[in-house]
Amino acid sequence: MHEYYQHNGYLLKRDLFTGKELDQIEGILRGFHDKWMKKHREHYEKMAINSAYITHADALSQPDRQTLFSFIARDKLVDIARSIIPAGPAFMNTQLFFDPKNSHQKNYWHRDIQYRPDPVSEQKKMLGSTNVLHFRVPFADERGIELVPGTHLRWDSPQEFETRMKENGRKPSDSLPGGKAVPLKRGDLLVFSASMIHRGLYGGNRFAFDIIFSDADRELLQYVDPKCLPDAEMSEKLSNPDIFNATRQVLDA
Repeated sequence: MHEYYQHNGYLLKRDLFTGKELDQIEGILRGFHDKWMKKHREHYEKMAINSAYITHADALSQPDRQTLFSFIARDKLVDIARSIIPAGPAFMNTQLFFDPKNSHQKNYWHRDIQYRPDPVSEQKKMLGSTNVLHFRVPFADERGIELVPGTHLRWDSPQEFETRMKENGRKPSDSLPGGKAVPLKRGDLLVFSASMIHRGLYGGNRFAFDIIFSDADRELLQYVDPKCLPDAEMSEKLSNPDIFNATRQVLDA
């Protein structure tokens, strides 16, 4: 396991990808983004900062999907995921993150688990007992994200909770003590726990591809769309098809 990740909840690998590796998928992702923007123009103009389900069978051509799956399943990513989830990571989803149309739109502190229907008591239990990992691949130098290290293992302080939940006059965009900004450059990889307190830092022509891995757990994977997974023929061409097979096995059980 990565001891730094276990303690802090994130891991930064500088210059992990070559320009050639990123060029292989950037055109595919920007093509997806252009189509998404046209289809979701109203949502983007109002507030959107991300899209998802990039590998869906209806979103891309089969050759483009194969190229993306090959990138996701490469050793340099899966080896890191396995070091954090020794029982074996499962593929959950993909996302693209970009700047909001309104340059004055505020960012917001959050934990991804706050968007689940579970009560706070259950959310607290998830800390340290489940793994959902974002593997962020930036395609441009950007401001990155701000994290509160260690909060993947502990619950909020009163100030942190009031801030992300908009209580007692606090706003989700207010500063928090202990926040650590992590700027990113093209070629970097940032791995961070979805359960930790974090927020995106907009600006710098942000365009980042997130690959999300988790434990092979039904509760975590219940909303995965099977059409986002490679078929048997595609899987045969992948370096580490087990990350997708683990997800399918959970869904089929």
